Amino acid sequence: MKIPLFPLQTVLFPGGPLSLRVFERRYLDMVSDCLGSNQLFGIILNEQSPITDANNFCKMGTLAQIVDWNQGSDGVLGLQVIGKDRFLLSNHHADENGLNMGEIEILKPEKRLLLPEEYATLSAILKSILNEFSELYASVKKEFNDASWVGYRLAEILPIELSQRQIYLEIEESLDRLELLKTFITANQNFMKIPKNSTLQ
Repeated sequence: MKIPLFPLQTVLFPGGPLSLRVFERRYLDMVSDCLGSNQLFGIILNEQSPITDANNFCKMGTLAQIVDWNQGSDGVLGLQVIGKDRFLLSNHHADENGLNMGEIEILKPEKRLLLPEEYATLSAILKSILNEFSELYASVKKEFNDASWVGYRLAEILPIELSQRQIYLEIEESLDRLELLKTFITANQNFMKIPKNSTLQ
């Protein structure tokens, strides 16, 4: 499968919202094509910042679906996208307009798994944090009992280094992701807003 790529200094997770500002002609054209054909595009972490270097794309990214957009008076296009399936990038090239096109393999979604009781505190922490992002997550279906959903949301919201976010994206099992997140929160809870009466053991 071949898709347009939008390399960014951010990581999009399945089911997660992301706000984008688009002003380069190649990406404005990409958005127009996607809206006209209901096509998805790929958001992938570019390891070189701020210069985009096609040789430094990460191997895994996430498909993005446009759910809302607006055009500013300055010509900048505002987008709201939602993350869909993860994909593996096998090859890529720039077309005549400089737009990166990627050949990808779409990965199967993680199996739905009821959040184990030992990670219930992570769900409580997520609920507390999401209150601060109510506008961004207003249209996102809340699934606080789903292991993948809780892990993805914490990985995208917590103050985690970009390279570590990519690792969380690439983890294949939801419980492995939750265990790493639990370790991270335990080590940093003195610097984070943890709900009262929440204890990580």
